[in-house]
Amino acid sequence: MPPQQPNARPSDPEMAGPFPPDLHDVRHLKLKAALLLLWALVSFGATYFARDLQALVIGGWPLGYWIAAQGAVLVFIGIVVVYGWAMNRLERSDGQASQQQPPPSPFADRPHG
Repeated sequence: MPPQQPNARPSDPEMAGPFPPDLHDVRHLKLKAALLLLWALVSFGATYFARDLQALVIGGWPLGYWIAAQGAVLVFIGIVVVYGWAMNRLERSDGQASQQQPPPSPFADRPHG
């Protein structure tokens, strides 16, 4: 049996990366759900209403062409940018909240006596 480090407890799970274990809390899941819904509406909604969108002409081209050629791609890029911005903001607020809380005592979970 290999020797244990003096401060290491065998029940502590090892952290595998820089992300906190609560990465997928409710705020993150709601953000992902909303952006995926927007993506689905733009992707599938535009194809469902393609014939109706052909009646609207912008710049000499039907609206369906604009959405297929550039609109859907621009919306997807916008979704990626919004996701990156929102996750950065959420991680900053989580980091500030963790700095304001005092660290837990190393003796808090040890039995007394």
